[in-house]
Amino acid sequence: MNIGLTYDLRDDHRAEGLTEYQVAEFDRIETIDRLDAALRAHGHVVDRIGHAKSLVQRLASGDRWDLVFNIAEGRFGYGREALVPALLEAYEIPVTFSDSLVSAVTLHKATTKRVLRDSGIATTDFALISELTELEQVTMPYPVFAKPVAEGSSKGVGLTSRASNAEELATIVGDLLERFHQPVLVEPYLSGREFTVGILGTDREARAIGALEVCLRASAEPGIYTYANKEDCETHVDYVLKSDSLAQEACRVALDAWRAIGARDGGRVDLRADGKGTLHVIEVNPLPGMHPEHSDLPILATQAGISFVELVGAVLESAARRIVLEPERCTS
Repeated sequence: MNIGLTYDLRDDHRAEGLTEYQVAEFDRIETIDRLDAALRAHGHVVDRIGHAKSLVQRLASGDRWDLVFNIAEGRFGYGREALVPALLEAYEIPVTFSDSLVSAVTLHKATTKRVLRDSGIATTDFALISELTELEQVTMPYPVFAKPVAEGSSKGVGLTSRASNAEELATIVGDLLERFHQPVLVEPYLSGREFTVGILGTDREARAIGALEVCLRASAEPGIYTYANKEDCETHVDYVLKSDSLAQEACRVALDAWRAIGARDGGRVDLRADGKGTLHVIEVNPLPGMHPEHSDLPILATQAGISFVELVGAVLESAARRIVLEPERCTS
C-alpha cells in the first residue's frame, strides 16, 4: 500500500515560536523515523505528509493514499485531534485509529465521562468549571483533583492539582483557567493504584494486551502522575506490567470503555483506583503516543512481548479489516 504519514513534529512548531511546554504533545523526529521504518518493514511505501496544514495542501493538489497512518495531535480547539480524520473522511481516504467523532469526544474529558457514565462504565463524579463563580457546583467531598478538560501528556497536572479545601481549589482553578483558556475538570482525588491498559483492535475484535501500572519512584513528584513525572518518565517512573486481580479488572473495564466510546485500531485507557480499591476510568486515549521507548503504549507492548514493528502491524491489520467492511472505503 501507499501509506501517508501525518504527524505534528516538535521541531516544526518550535520554529513557529512555541515553547517546550507547548510542544509537549507533539512528536520527536525519531518517532517519525521509527514509524516510517516499521511501515516499510511491512512492505509498504511511505509518504511523510506532516501536519494538518500540509495535508490540506496535499489534498488540494490531488494527492491520495491507500491509507493514512495518523498520529497528528493538532493545535487549536476541541476538534484538534479530529481535524486530520475529518479531512480524510471528506476525501474518503481510510485512516488509522479513531474517526473524527471519537477523536473529538475523547479529547474533551467531561464529554467522555458522560458517555462512559451513560454506558454504565465506572468513572467518578465531576464538575466542569468555566469561571470561578461556578465553583459552588463542586459538592463532592475533599480532597478533589483539578485539570484542564482538553489537554494531553499530563499538561496542567502538578502537585497543586490536588486541593484539600475550597480555598486551594479556587487558587488552582483560577490558575488553570488563566493558563489554558478552557474549562477545568474537577473530580474526587483517587488515592489508589494507577494503570494504563493497552488496547488493540476495533469493537468486538478489540483486545486488551496488558495493564501497565504507573509506579512513581522516590525521585518523582509524589502521589500524582504529573507533567514533570511524565515528561521525564525515564528518571521518575517505573512502568510495570501487572497480572494480579486488580490489573485483570483494569483490563476488563478498559475494554468495556473502549467499545462503549467506539475507539478503533489501538490506544490506551487510563484508570485509577479510589481508597477502597474500586477502579474508575480517568480517560480514553484513542490517539496514542508512538515513541518506541518513551510512549506508554509501545512500552506496554514491549513488556507484553510485542515488538514495535509488530505493534504497528497490528494497527494496520485492524484498519485493513475495517476498510474491507466499510462501504466505498469510507472511514465514517
